[in-house]
Amino acid sequence: MLRLSGVGVSNGQAAGPVVRVAEPLPEPPASPAVTDPGAEAARISPAAQAVADGLFARAAGVEGDAKAVLETTAAMAMDPSLSSRAEQLVSQRAVPAPRAVLEAADEFAESLRATGGYLAERVRDVHDVRDRIIAELLGVRPPGVPTLLEPSVLLARDLAPADTADLDPDLVLALVTEEGGPTSHTAILARSLGIPAVVAVRGLLAGTSAIAAEVDGDSGAVGLSEERVEVRAAERADTANWTGSGGTSDGSRVKILANVGAAADTAAAVSARAEGVGLFRTEFCYLAAEDEPDVATQRAAYAEVLEPFAGKPVVVRTLDAGADKPLGFLETGAEPNPALGVRGLRVAFDRPEVLDRQLAAIAAAAGDSGADVSVMAPMVATPEEAAWFAERARTAGIARVGAMVEVPAAALIAGELLEAVDFVSIGTNDLAQYVFAADRQLGALAGLNDPWQPALLRLIAMIGRAGGETGKSVGVCGEAAADPLLGRVLVGLGVSSLSMVATAVPAVGSAVAGASLRACERAAEAALAASDAAGAKAAARAAFE
Repeated sequence: MLRLSGVGVSNGQAAGPVVRVAEPLPEPPASPAVTDPGAEAARISPAAQAVADGLFARAAGVEGDAKAVLETTAAMAMDPSLSSRAEQLVSQRAVPAPRAVLEAADEFAESLRATGGYLAERVRDVHDVRDRIIAELLGVRPPGVPTLLEPSVLLARDLAPADTADLDPDLVLALVTEEGGPTSHTAILARSLGIPAVVAVRGLLAGTSAIAAEVDGDSGAVGLSEERVEVRAAERADTANWTGSGGTSDGSRVKILANVGAAADTAAAVSARAEGVGLFRTEFCYLAAEDEPDVATQRAAYAEVLEPFAGKPVVVRTLDAGADKPLGFLETGAEPNPALGVRGLRVAFDRPEVLDRQLAAIAAAAGDSGADVSVMAPMVATPEEAAWFAERARTAGIARVGAMVEVPAAALIAGELLEAVDFVSIGTNDLAQYVFAADRQLGALAGLNDPWQPALLRLIAMIGRAGGETGKSVGVCGEAAADPLLGRVLVGLGVSSLSMVATAVPAVGSAVAGASLRACERAAEAALAASDAAGAKAAARAAFE
């Protein structure tokens, strides 16, 4: 058996026959030149529409996150800017339509990749839409997950959201990819389905003739075999202890909340019986806007998300844009390193009126919806910045104000930060990439972005102690919160609320409810003493066993 290793991103062990996800189609040739560019260009929009129609049809058969993913991908396929640019290339250079789609999509993807951060995460989606339209133009089957006839382990270079949105968890034993990282779509999907997953497995697809695999989502170990193995499905996470009210077995209160980004996400959060929302990303209201949405437009959009949580806590993150998350109306100029540039709260220092209008809209939407709304600012680095934000938020009529801890400096001075605000929430995704100077989009650096890294856990412990000393709450709203075992460890580090993708809520809530606070603290102490991520995870698991 060939032994490989990667980063375990969803717990559990499984084994069974392998099914390889098809690689992208070969690059369409630029020649021969078409004899009727007009007719060739006219093929592109119908092909894009056919792809969108197929995705919408799949979306009609599912609910929650899967429905939102498929509808979003369908909307991307229908984007007129993509079709128009491809048609232009056909007309100008007489290249075949499939080649024009390739070049147009790759131009778009490269512009997203160059900006980094949030928008760079959409590159995989653009490539997926590109390949689907090209396949439609060529009249061939699109790349992606084939029909599964038996429980199988999926092997892939990477997985696009639309590839996996409607996977049957009874037929998918585990996911293994050569690329991706702890915050990738594959990781989020696997945790939501409750199946083991390992990403960033170098050499996974390098000519092996394996017909079966063993996968350990805890350690990141993958075994590939040329002989059949006994089929073994992972034990599903126990959700029986989830009552809709979070806390440890001995009564220590821990809020179990959901992350949402738009009204479409709220149904999944309500269905999972999340106690509220720990991270409401407000960027959805701005991403398609040529100009800044006015207060009335923002108010209506926010109220639609908040209404299902009337009487429940909702933490609204103010606009996290600029630099590596550009918006047309927030021109910050070219930056040599946008990941370290003017983004989040930093934009508001030069454009405070944009923040003030957003805070006014949030306060009004809170009144409209009846939700118990707090606000927090992204990319806070100093107590002075936190105090500046808190004053503006309270002036707008929002009583409870917090700060995101994504910058290592904020973690190091968490006590002073908490003197300026009412709570902090740790964005483990960004905090990890800044602590380790490791772009979270690069599969080659996935191990450094593993949330079990002891250096990251020690920073979280510092923040937890500051929360205990000041009597103020410390939350986690990064992907780390979606891991049931790590959720227990975070509680042991002093975290008082966990916010995650909605589908992870029952498993994490049950895990926390099944352990005492002292047991969580012992596991946290064991993890902190480890020298690497694998050791930290193993030590925590052993502490509970």
